[in-house]
Amino acid sequence: MEQKIEQKIIISVSTWFREDLSDVENNNFFFNYKINIQNTSNDRVQLTHRYWKIEHLTLGSSVVSGSGVIGEQPILGKNESFEYISGCELWNPYGRMSGFYTFLNIETNEEFTIEIPSFKMVYPPLLN
Repeated sequence: MEQKIEQKIIISVSTWFREDLSDVENNNFFFNYKINIQNTSNDRVQLTHRYWKIEHLTLGSSVVSGSGVIGEQPILGKNESFEYISGCELWNPYGRMSGFYTFLNIETNEEFTIEIPSFKMVYPPLLN
C-alpha cells in the first residue's frame, strides 16, 4: 500500500491484478485500485477534480482527467473519509500511475491540490 499525507489529507492506495478482465496474450493487463481519502483537518473539503498520468512501461503514457471521482465530488468533514475502487488497463505487464486531486476548502473557498502517491501495477508472474 502506498500512502501520502499532505495538508492534513491522507491518501492511501492499494492495487490488485484482475485476471478475469485481462487478455495477457494480447497485452491487455487490467488492474483495480482502491483509494482511501481521509480528511484530518478541521475544515470541510470537497474533491472537485482528478488528474492521472498512466505510464505503460515502454509504450508511452496516457492522461485521464475530469470532475471528481467515479461520478462523485465527495465532501469530507473533519476525520471523515471516502473510499472508492476503480480500474486501469495497461498495454504492458508493468505500469505506474501518478497524479493529483484538486480540493475546495469549503470554509475558506480556496482551491488546493494534493499529490496522489505514485503506485506500480505489476502482472503477478513477474514478481517471482
